[in-house]
Amino acid sequence: MADGEILGRIDELIAEEHELRSRSVGVGLSGTDRDRLTAVEQQLDQCWDLLRQRRAKTEFHENPDDAAARPVSEVESYRQ
Repeated sequence: MADGEILGRIDELIAEEHELRSRSVGVGLSGTDRDRLTAVEQQLDQCWDLLRQRRAKTEFHENPDDAAARPVSEVESYRQ
């Protein structure tokens, strides 16, 4: 997946996240929507991680196409 495709996916996920969060104002989210919000947040973290990997590989003259999405369990355990 190219950087532009990853950024497009990030934009889609951000729009969905905003939609879910706007629905929660005042009434909260249903269990299904809460689960979806969690999944969207995790996918966003994976996309950002993949984009950072690709950019690092490019910076160090490696093939960015060798970067791969990491499992949620790995990406979610990074320290901020």
